[in-house]
Amino acid sequence: MKLDGMETAPADAILGLNEAFKADPNPAKINLGVGVYKDASGATPILASVTKAEEKLLAGETSKSYLGIDGLADLGSCVQGLLFGADHEIITSGRAVTAQTPGGTGALRVAGDFIKKTHPGAKLWLSSPTWANHNAIFTAAGLETCSYPYYDAAGKCLDFDAMAAALEQVPSGDVVLFHACCHNPSGMDPNAEQWKALAAIAAKRGFLPLFDFAYQGFGAGLEADATGLREFATAGANFLAASSYSKNFGLYNERIGALTLVTGSPKDAAAVLSHVKTCIRCNYSNPPAHGGKIVATVLEDAELRAMWVGEVDTMRDRINGMRELFVKTLAEMGVDRDFSFITTQRGMFSFSGLNKDQVAELRRKHSIYIVGSGRINVAGMTPGNMPGLCAAIKAVLG
Repeated sequence: MKLDGMETAPADAILGLNEAFKADPNPAKINLGVGVYKDASGATPILASVTKAEEKLLAGETSKSYLGIDGLADLGSCVQGLLFGADHEIITSGRAVTAQTPGGTGALRVAGDFIKKTHPGAKLWLSSPTWANHNAIFTAAGLETCSYPYYDAAGKCLDFDAMAAALEQVPSGDVVLFHACCHNPSGMDPNAEQWKALAAIAAKRGFLPLFDFAYQGFGAGLEADATGLREFATAGANFLAASSYSKNFGLYNERIGALTLVTGSPKDAAAVLSHVKTCIRCNYSNPPAHGGKIVATVLEDAELRAMWVGEVDTMRDRINGMRELFVKTLAEMGVDRDFSFITTQRGMFSFSGLNKDQVAELRRKHSIYIVGSGRINVAGMTPGNMPGLCAAIKAVLG
């Protein structure tokens, strides 16, 4: 085998865009591509609750020894509490297990490896569209991926009827991935009634739901954002949930996530965890400790938890405020196209409706970086960059 003469691999669609942004010398450049929260000044802050938790950890830490394969037990309990609520039957019955992972991406990859190992013939169904990295993660795990309808680009809304009709045809034993809230990239989520209908379809068809829960708290609130997942959490139901704490804790570079698997009994949960641990062992062996300890410390301390909840509320309110300011500023500048749909979407991301040529022109002429699909990171907008952003969009719309 030779390593010489290889062609350069294509840049990642999102992270590659971030590299191009960094290299751009224009002082007025704007990055609406990579999914990172920014405050009104354009900075990605360290949460005050996180700083206090780290101070507490550093004062009492006595070892840097390895964690177990499935990570911190305290973190697992905290994760399940966020997902289901502290007194939920899934928790009290002991029929769920949680493994700490390196970020939400790590949780998804472990889920993919687990599915391939234990259900080798299962196909994995993804919404159309979905997060750009989903297909690559599960394909790398050896799974065949399929898609189901999700977003109506013309109507700028969730195409629920087409979605439900497609899921009615998914074979028993396959896996269907749902975005638990703040759908990436569309920003459109099912409502409570629609989630209930989806849970009924899953029960009838016998497919295994897998929730990607990367933005809890950024939609309607920490509890409200778990509505969809909790509709599936009926007695005896089986499903998986991949959690990320990059966004709602601001712990992007700590790579802290978790994979929770819900089974029918404590015995089944123990068996499932044994297979998850074999998947982890031959991948990264065990997870990094610091981020997990931060999350557990915050969630187990009443004062820090209350502080954190307030900080999540502040981030969500800022994002929603930028949605409203964006639509208002475009209208005030005389843009004829209706962008009011932006205010009906939730979370960090929205489909802007801009096409690839307009996205390319924004980058080339105005140093504004948006993913080729037209997905924008609303959290990258600030009161300071809004006038320039909206003027540039007006220019490319013609």
